[in-house]
Amino acid sequence: MKKTQQKSVKTRRLSIPRLVVVVLGCIGAGYWLLNTLTHTTFLPSGTEVKPWFGAYIDVTATPRYAFEELSDAQYPKNLVLSFIVSDKSNACTAAWGGEYTLDEANRFLDLDRRIARTRQLGGHISISFGGQLNDELSINCIDKDKLRAAYKSVFDRYNIDTIDLDIEGEDLTNTQAMSRRAEVIKYLQQELRDENRNLAIWLTLPVTPQGLSQDGINAVQTFLEEGVDITGINIMTMDYGQSKDTHDTMQKASEKALNETHRQIQIVYKQKNITLNNSDVWKKLGATVMIGQNDFVDEIFTLNDAQGFNEFARSKGLARLSIWSGNRDVQCGDNYVNTSKVSVACSGVDQQDHEFSQILGEGFYASITTNASVVTTESPEIIEVEDSPDESPYQIWTEEGTYLEGTKVVWHRNVYEAKWWTQGDMPDNPVLQSWETPWQLIGPVLPGEKPIPQPTLPPGIYSEWSGTRIYEAGDRILFAGTPYQAKWWTQGDSPAASSSSPDSSPWTPLTRAEIEKILLN
Repeated sequence: MKKTQQKSVKTRRLSIPRLVVVVLGCIGAGYWLLNTLTHTTFLPSGTEVKPWFGAYIDVTATPRYAFEELSDAQYPKNLVLSFIVSDKSNACTAAWGGEYTLDEANRFLDLDRRIARTRQLGGHISISFGGQLNDELSINCIDKDKLRAAYKSVFDRYNIDTIDLDIEGEDLTNTQAMSRRAEVIKYLQQELRDENRNLAIWLTLPVTPQGLSQDGINAVQTFLEEGVDITGINIMTMDYGQSKDTHDTMQKASEKALNETHRQIQIVYKQKNITLNNSDVWKKLGATVMIGQNDFVDEIFTLNDAQGFNEFARSKGLARLSIWSGNRDVQCGDNYVNTSKVSVACSGVDQQDHEFSQILGEGFYASITTNASVVTTESPEIIEVEDSPDESPYQIWTEEGTYLEGTKVVWHRNVYEAKWWTQGDMPDNPVLQSWETPWQLIGPVLPGEKPIPQPTLPPGIYSEWSGTRIYEAGDRILFAGTPYQAKWWTQGDSPAASSSSPDSSPWTPLTRAEIEKILLN
C-alpha cells in the first residue's frame, strides 16, 4: 500500500411446443481421475481457518491516528500496524516509516503503551513490513544474521505471531532481496515453531483484474521454494488504472482480481507438488481495498462496493479482508476542498465514522491470533471427477471440437466460456496468466443440473448452402443443420471455414438468441 507523509497515501423464453428439434450437443463423456495427496489449510485437529478483518494503520502519518481509542463496539478490532522498514541511517535496524527506531517510536509516539492499551480493550495487532515508500529490511540489509535480528527485534518487542510482508514497486523485482527475505523468514518461522511459538506469514502483493503479475507469482514461488509455510496471499485490490474495464465497478474489478488470483495460486502450489482444492485456496487468500477515493481519479470504492464485496468474499470463504486504511475510514471535513485528491486522513466519500470497517468486517469476526497456529498439512484423499452428458448443462469439451467466442462447455465438472475461437485448448490448462488461455472459468456444474435444450430450426426454413449461388449481406442459409448469415457478398465460400477463421469468413452462425427469436415469430 502507499504510504505518504503529510499528503496522499496512497425475453421471453422459448416455449417447448415451438422447439422443433433439440440438440444436446454433448459428444460423449469425458473422464478424469485425479489421485493426489491434497494439502489442506486445517489444523491437525480439524479446526478450520476462521476469517478475520483488520484495517491497516499508518502509524507515522500526520495527523496521528489514535487507534488505541477504538472501543469494543467499534471496528477494527484487528489492526495491521504499518510500516516497518530499514532505518535511514542503518539498513539493518528496524524503523517505523524509516524515521523512528523501535525505541524512538516508544519515546516520541508512545507506541508501546498504545499497543498495550489496544490489547487491554480486546484488540489484536500484527505488523506490516515494507510498503511502497521506503526500503523493506531485506533490500539493503545484506547480512542475513543482522537481518534475522532486525525481524526478531520486532517480533519480540511487540509480542506478535502474525506478520504482513507488503512487497510492491521495485522491491517486487529485486530477486536477491526476495530470496534473502524468504530464507530469513523461513529460518525464523521454524525457529519459533521449535519454541512452540507461532509465526503466520502473509504476503501482500499488487494485483489487476487479470490477477497477479509474473513478478507477484515469482514472489510466491520464491517463498515456497525456500520452504516458508505461507499463511496467505493478500492482494491489493486498488489502483487498477488501464487494466480495469471502464464499465466495471470497483467491486466487480476486485472480484475479477480475486478469481484470477485464486486460479493462479492453485497452479503455483500444484507446481510445487502441493494440491489444494478450491475451498483450500480461498482459505489462503485475502484482499485489501483502498476505501473511497483511489489514486486514480475515476476509481472510487464506494460503500455499495464494500457491501457487495463483503458478500462475495463471504460466499467464497475468503480468509481475510483489510482496508487501506483505518486512518482514512472517516468522512473528510468541510475544509478539505478537493476530495478527488487522496487524503491520508479521510476517504473522500460521504460516510459515517468507521463505516467501511463495519460493512467489510461483517462476518469476519475472528482475531488475527486465532489462525496463527494454522499449519498446512497433508490430508490424503482421492478425488474422482466425471463429466456426464446427462448431468452437464452444456456440451462436454473435446479436443477435436471447434468453439466460437461465447460458446460454453463443461470440463471436469466446471463450466467454461470461450473468449475467442479455439480448438484443442484444454479449458483447465494450468496457465498462470489469463491471456494465455482462450477459456474463462464461469463456475462449477451445480448439483441436479441437466442439459440445457439447444434450439434448432425446422427443415426448410432456409435453403441449404450452395457453392454456386451468389449471396448478399444478410442472406441466411443452413449448413450441416446450423443456420448462418452472410456478412457480405459471397460465392463459393463454405460456412465450414467460419469456425477456423471467423474474422475472414463471410459467414457467421446465428446465436441461440437469434434462433429462439425466429421460432417465436
